[in-house]
Amino acid sequence: MVVPELRPWRAARPHVVRIANAVRPRLARAAAAAKPRVARLARAGKPQVTRVTRPWQYTAGATTAGLALAAGVVTAAGPWDSSGQRTAERDRAAALGRAGGTDHGRVPGAPAQPRPAPSAGPVLTGLGGISTVKSAPDGKALAKTLMPLLKDPALGPRPAAAVLDVTTGRRLYGTASDAALTPASTTKIATAVAALSAMGADHRLTTRAALEPDTKEVVLVGGGDPTLTAREASDGWASLRILADQTAAALAQRGVRDVTLSYDTTLYAGSQKHPIGVNPNLALVSPLMADEGRTNDSTSGPVTRVTDPAADAARRFGDLLKDRGIKATSPGLSKATTRAKTLATVASPPLSALVERMLTDSDNDIAEALARHTAIATGHRADFAGADLAINARLRTLGLPVKGAAFKDGSGLNRADRMTAGLLTALLAKAADPAHPELRPALTGLPVAGFTGTLTTRYTNGAAGVVRAKTGTLTGVNTLAGTVVDQNGRLLAFAFMANNTTNPAAAQKALDRAATTLAACGCR
Repeated sequence: MVVPELRPWRAARPHVVRIANAVRPRLARAAAAAKPRVARLARAGKPQVTRVTRPWQYTAGATTAGLALAAGVVTAAGPWDSSGQRTAERDRAAALGRAGGTDHGRVPGAPAQPRPAPSAGPVLTGLGGISTVKSAPDGKALAKTLMPLLKDPALGPRPAAAVLDVTTGRRLYGTASDAALTPASTTKIATAVAALSAMGADHRLTTRAALEPDTKEVVLVGGGDPTLTAREASDGWASLRILADQTAAALAQRGVRDVTLSYDTTLYAGSQKHPIGVNPNLALVSPLMADEGRTNDSTSGPVTRVTDPAADAARRFGDLLKDRGIKATSPGLSKATTRAKTLATVASPPLSALVERMLTDSDNDIAEALARHTAIATGHRADFAGADLAINARLRTLGLPVKGAAFKDGSGLNRADRMTAGLLTALLAKAADPAHPELRPALTGLPVAGFTGTLTTRYTNGAAGVVRAKTGTLTGVNTLAGTVVDQNGRLLAFAFMANNTTNPAAAQKALDRAATTLAACGCR
């Protein structure tokens, strides 16, 4: 399997330059660290100029890349297909400042969920570029390097690990790689791949307002978009205010100024409560919510949620209608009939952008919504059990090793979830497969070490910008899965899983040390 070459960079937008200046010191340090590798690539006479089609955060790195490196040796933050399929979606996918979810792998004392930061283009090496080396690392040399690190007592009695060469799909190293362990938030990688496979990267989630004939009843119909916002600045996400604008205008055209307001949550089935119970890391799993049911102005991190997200969203919608001259009753639960006439709709950004936000910020609300939508798209019941069946079936259809896997939720908060290190690396390799460009966001959404999402405060002393990985942390569980480019320019997928850990900080450092060593390893 060969990952396709990407197209050249485009010039960064002017407002990006200001952001790039803010991270110039970090870029300089990253460039210095990358200098030896750049020299080797230049001597090899195989430069790769590729296009960063990540959001503007990564394009900011492109602006300053020329300060540190000669043109021709920078490879992409991709991978993206060369047709430019996602070009028109970049601006929407860029609106990740309004982060959500919780940081499962944050450093104690660090901000609960930092905003995605501009990353250094020069050190986002290799992801999506054609390999510049003839062979992958030697398995024996790789084992000799990793085994001592994985024996760290902080990783519990029997950690699992797998390393795979993305170019060929060949496993280079594995220990207990077929053992089904609790994956924590790395479950979101499986949710991402399943959702993208089932619905496609361009799919959008629609919220609508409908008018029942002869009744003056307006029904707010939940479409399962957890990113719907009622705030002033929507940053490109679906806006309840815009929906109210359009609904009020449509009613005024009909001469209607007084309505009965209802709301419809029938898109999903079963219990809305996650098996872990009421938890500040996510709201009830409802197809209708605004701002993830948060009870304050926060846009990220754990916070108390409203007791009924759907009723809260409907109430806020009613208030917005009143502000626009439409008198509405207090909302009640209902179901839109097939005769109801759609007055207005708002759509989420494309699924590609939702997946990227989910992975970068470890957003549990998006994860549970995408699991439900995967069930709906594949004919399963839209509840936790149906999502489990749907995700498992989609991955099996893709030819992935799902033996022993269980997806009791989409977020990884459920300790009954099970995945193997082998499955995690296979998922990442599948997302890089040129035959599946729709799966690319499962890679491009991965946090960048030292720069974005849940890895912002990690890898400050090594491998910043080179490791891209999803973290996973529960009590007694520490996992890390992602991609890295080794010292010879080879793109590798890795997964490290530790259960029964007792010191989360020490376990996290041990996992980071293993990934950093993998990045620094020639292993030949």
